Amino acid sequence: MPDPASTPVLTVRGLCFAYAPDQAPLFTDWSADLLPGITRIEGESGKTTLLRLLAGELRGRGDLNLLGTRLDSDEAAYRLAVCWFDPRDAAFDALTPEGLMQALRPRFPALDTAAWQRHLRGLDLEQHLHKQLYMLSTGSRRKAGLAVALSAGCALTLLDEPTGGLDAPSLAYLEDALTEAAQHPQRATVLVCSRGLEALPLAGTIRLD
Repeated sequence: MPDPASTPVLTVRGLCFAYAPDQAPLFTDWSADLLPGITRIEGESGKTTLLRLLAGELRGRGDLNLLGTRLDSDEAAYRLAVCWFDPRDAAFDALTPEGLMQALRPRFPALDTAAWQRHLRGLDLEQHLHKQLYMLSTGSRRKAGLAVALSAGCALTLLDEPTGGLDAPSLAYLEDALTEAAQHPQRATVLVCSRGLEALPLAGTIRLD
């Protein structure tokens, strides 16, 4: 029987991408196997672009296969299995933290409301539940997004600088929550993080030249 920890959640084969035909490609024939657990992306450039490609938000050439669902053959099913959104998006400005969760629930059908409430408490956001997101600090707005992402139940979770604006207790809670999430045998988290989370157990590291 195959070891679940050695079976990729996402396989990428031959990924090619450039923002314009007359620009140098950022990725040329790039391939990777993303295992269950946490994978960290490092490098000087291209990190957020890679997250957007893995999410299916940007489309290049190549094959992305997420637990048997290929992006090029069933984009809707693929994207339902990916947690990717930006809590700083102005479209969310008028929403409260609960409103954000409810707005994103159709995109994340496995979202666990009890887990969301637990993460709100762990990130010390309960006192801000009545506020619209535009009223919150950068850190508190990011916490509202993290509470959703941590409870979304997606096969692939993509986090871009999740520690920005977080206080020390919230950093510690996020590290514990991600460490717990890393134990799931069929879920992968891919993150770009320039501050904190150094103690996370990693399934792999992607270094972009």
